Amino acid sequence: MSNQKTNAVRTQAGYAGENQVAQSGDTGRRDKLSLLDPKLVTPALIESFKKLAPQIQWRNPVMFVVYIGSILTTILFIQALGGNGEASAGFIGAISLWLWFTVLFANFAEALAEGRSKAQAESLRSTKKNVVAKKLSGPSKSASRQIESSADLRKGDYVLVEAGDVIPADGEVVEGVASVDESAITGESAPVIRESGGDFTAVTGGTRVLSDWIVVRVSVNPGEAFLDRMIAMVEGAKRQKTPNEIALTILLVALTIVFLVVTVTLLPFSAYSVEVAKAGVPISITALIALLVCLIPTTIGALLSAIGVAGMSRMMQANVIATSGRAVEAAGDVDVLLLDKTGTITLGNRQASAFIPAPGVSEKELADAAQLASLSDETPEGRSIVVLAKQKFAIRARELSEHNAHFVAFTAQTRMSGVDYDGRQIRKGAIDAIKKHVIAIGGSFPDAVGKAADEVSRRGSTPLLVSDGERVLGVIELKDIVKGGIKERFAELRAMGIKTVMITGDNPLTAAAIAAEAGVDDFLAEAKPEDKLALIRNHQAEGRLVAMTGDGTNDAPALAQADVAVAMNTGTQAAKEAGNMVDLDSNPTKLIEIVEIGKQMLMTRGSLTTFSVANDIAKYFAIIPAAFASTYPQLNALNVMGLNSPSSAILSAVIFNAIIIVFLIPLALKGVKYRAQGAAQLLRTNLLIYGLGGIIVPFVGIKVIDLLLVALHLT
Repeated sequence: MSNQKTNAVRTQAGYAGENQVAQSGDTGRRDKLSLLDPKLVTPALIESFKKLAPQIQWRNPVMFVVYIGSILTTILFIQALGGNGEASAGFIGAISLWLWFTVLFANFAEALAEGRSKAQAESLRSTKKNVVAKKLSGPSKSASRQIESSADLRKGDYVLVEAGDVIPADGEVVEGVASVDESAITGESAPVIRESGGDFTAVTGGTRVLSDWIVVRVSVNPGEAFLDRMIAMVEGAKRQKTPNEIALTILLVALTIVFLVVTVTLLPFSAYSVEVAKAGVPISITALIALLVCLIPTTIGALLSAIGVAGMSRMMQANVIATSGRAVEAAGDVDVLLLDKTGTITLGNRQASAFIPAPGVSEKELADAAQLASLSDETPEGRSIVVLAKQKFAIRARELSEHNAHFVAFTAQTRMSGVDYDGRQIRKGAIDAIKKHVIAIGGSFPDAVGKAADEVSRRGSTPLLVSDGERVLGVIELKDIVKGGIKERFAELRAMGIKTVMITGDNPLTAAAIAAEAGVDDFLAEAKPEDKLALIRNHQAEGRLVAMTGDGTNDAPALAQADVAVAMNTGTQAAKEAGNMVDLDSNPTKLIEIVEIGKQMLMTRGSLTTFSVANDIAKYFAIIPAAFASTYPQLNALNVMGLNSPSSAILSAVIFNAIIIVFLIPLALKGVKYRAQGAAQLLRTNLLIYGLGGIIVPFVGIKVIDLLLVALHLT
């Protein structure tokens, strides 16, 4: 297909995108449901009761102990109603009720997190349609065709997709070029170009062709499509515990077993002590169960699963789909970031930054001619020349139709463009092209201009020459513009102990200049696929975790090797298959945000674990004196909170233990506020805020609940 045809499709895609944005009035992002949205809360409440099934409860060992305790106290309550209770039916019934609430609140936290993910998955599922496919007998539009259901397509089949058709399956474009509306999966209104050859061949089933046509080779079998796998992951249907989550679960189980053994031995010990002293009352089974539930780390045990699900959900809100929870967690542990220069560190298109006039020519004269030569140049570089002339000298674009102006388009043969205007031949282009043009019409090439062009090249910029007839007017310097604020973000990453490495195909001199300006820690110049792979392996051999982005087939080996590999949605199928995350926005800068989300998940888990463990200290002072006061009156000295009675103290601790889960659900789902801190500083912050807070809050909360129980005559 000709370049003219491709450009026409790109232009049409741009107009379509503008129209869609105008109609939608926003950027096309998916709506985000609030935590208290009835669409989430109501199903989560129902799901909380469904999760009471034993086969679900045993998956969380800590909460399974609470679940068993709830069943035992319920049995004891029924026994007490018959007149044979170990304590009053009201006390046992209240303990039993709040233990069930503890289990339900934990279920609710997990169900709410899953509900948010399911809502996001539903927006993806809505794109899945069983559509009619135009199956071809070969990889050409001219091949014979037959109509089939998309459900019957197999890997390797060829299909024709024309304007208005829905792409029936994931695949790669093997012929043609078309604009494609991918808003159903990316949330962005502007259509994208998909064409055969290069790195923009991948298409996703469920998206729609807006103009022209493409022949697609199906790359997956039914049920294996990108959306199928992503929906399963987002819903949590295949979510497996991450290594850190497994390690923390083992720790929580160990603590639970220790406290379980201690609590079980307390019953005969209490009975023996009462028998020897011939006074007091042995501790009740209900009190022991309450003690066990308050001692084991129920808070983090209840929220641990929700934190993991919410981490993946936050990735989805950023329009990134992680293929595993392990990838999200690895993003939080990353030590090295490999970042492409173009589009990530720089704006992606070189911009005009300076006018360097030839001897005897003013800078304003050069800027004026450069702008005239660029008025018909729709490239980002051409537009930047027009803007720079306007900014520096207030030179505005002129109406040239009355001057019989004739614009000369850029071609690969001439390597220059310009305008014939009022008898002037103004040209702009590559050094050798302008030099050849000027000499051919009888002009000369000043040595000073050649030296200026060489100096621009040594700085890593691109020189463009401008001529007016036989005269060389000077040089336009085009340079990579480092994105605003990127240097500060790299400084934040450095403070967190993360090394940034810029990957570029530029020569070492240019790469060094841009790396210094951007503030990256290191760079890899003239990078080839094997160089990227070797660099990743070297860092991993040093015990580091590496993250990178990529979109081309040549990036696939490095993506497969990286610990966090973010494939661009606009990239090839090979890149998507090699990565463990897919950025639906295809924004290379997103890698930094992905690392921040991963860090936030780890920070949230660490903060709530610290808070949960610190909670237990206050519970010791509340429930241990109350539980054993009848056996050992001396323990009343530990009743520093001055709780009203043993039954009030035990019930207050159990109620607080349940309610605190509800108050922490928003924090578990939204995550703690992200801060760019090193590990040592983060540990100090956690101990100060969540450690100290975890000690103080229960003292206050249990005392307030005790006062309310007394005021309401409930004990």
